[in-house]
Amino acid sequence: MYKNGLSYGGITLLSLLTHISLLAVVFVKGSYETIMSPIILSTVVIVSDLLYFFILRFLKQNTYTLDILLITLLNMSVIFQSCFGGVGFAVKHFIFSVLALACCQAGFKLAENYQFIEKYKYVFYGICGVLIISILLFTGSRGMWIDLGFITIQPSEFLKVFFVLVFATSIAQQQKKKKVLFVKVVYDNMALLALTGVIMLLQWWCRDLGSLPTFAAVAACGFLMRICYPKAKLSKKLIIGLSAAGLVIVIIALKFAPSYVQDRLHVDIWSDPTGNGWQQCQALIAIAEGGWFGKGPGHGVLYKVPAADTDIVFSSICEEWGMLMALLAVFMIILLLVTALINTPRSYFHTTLTVGVCAAFIAQMALNIFGSCNMIPFTGVTIPFISQGGSSMLTCGFMIGFLKAGQARVYPVPVRPAQQNINRRTV
Repeated sequence: MYKNGLSYGGITLLSLLTHISLLAVVFVKGSYETIMSPIILSTVVIVSDLLYFFILRFLKQNTYTLDILLITLLNMSVIFQSCFGGVGFAVKHFIFSVLALACCQAGFKLAENYQFIEKYKYVFYGICGVLIISILLFTGSRGMWIDLGFITIQPSEFLKVFFVLVFATSIAQQQKKKKVLFVKVVYDNMALLALTGVIMLLQWWCRDLGSLPTFAAVAACGFLMRICYPKAKLSKKLIIGLSAAGLVIVIIALKFAPSYVQDRLHVDIWSDPTGNGWQQCQALIAIAEGGWFGKGPGHGVLYKVPAADTDIVFSSICEEWGMLMALLAVFMIILLLVTALINTPRSYFHTTLTVGVCAAFIAQMALNIFGSCNMIPFTGVTIPFISQGGSSMLTCGFMIGFLKAGQARVYPVPVRPAQQNINRRTV
């Protein structure tokens, strides 16, 4: 039994009932040509639920809460994506949802043993370097996508995974400061600062400014966790100096931002509803027309607007399902993060890893939702698991695996034979 009184069967039943309720709405209010469309969608969602719940019982874990929340969220998004512009079945999104579940297990196994990560931390630095080089060499002129013909890959998405991971390494090194000139520093922190700088410049060069806040949020939370490590406080002068330098960089970046960025920052969308403000105007109109309960699955028209299933997916859900359902989807993501935070992770490494993942997810959600609501300019950032996308789905799956790892058992520090003999003599 769980501490909250819900058995494994009880919590899986809640997940199944959530999907059945959404599918019932599709049958009653959905726009479809033949009854087979919602039947196929319902069959795939329910069968995949049951199959995953069955497989999950054979995985040895301390808790299954994150897994069940994840499958609930993923199949909710499959239902949403299958209804934009008419009820069907979003095959591609479903396939990547299944792959995201597999990546979740892979991320869990990768980060479960913090000693393994610490031992091979420079390998992960190297992977970051390889991904950066691949962006420069294979994405084309100042682009972020590698086009393989049958599929496109966004290396910067995978870079987020290892960027979060390396920030959780070398925590114990915070107590081993070296004096450089007049300041005591940790060499690993300098390496992370250099990596952060390279990534920021790369995002700027590739004109993917929408991802900058996400990387910045991960870096800020990562450095904060390192500062908070016992007896690892930075001097006030260094903190003030770094803060001032960061503020200066932001001001300079805004001042000398490219023309298309300046247009987005200063455009009045309602004065240019057919030009630069067209996409955001359509997104706001869709939210307003959807109201609290929506027009009904498949009855929306926002699907005709570019990026309706990615950059402005929040507006698309609001139009067809209503504001309440869109907020429920966001709440499910937040619940995933909160569950990992309130159940204290098993080590400081896993705590830092959890905070980094939460920073990345919250930054992405804020950028997408606030952009859809015209509170900030559009950034092209997706909502984790809800937006259509391959690379984003896989990397988000990996990072949820990191959250699971924080709830797993702690691997004990191995005792050397010599130490065992000392312990025996002591006894």
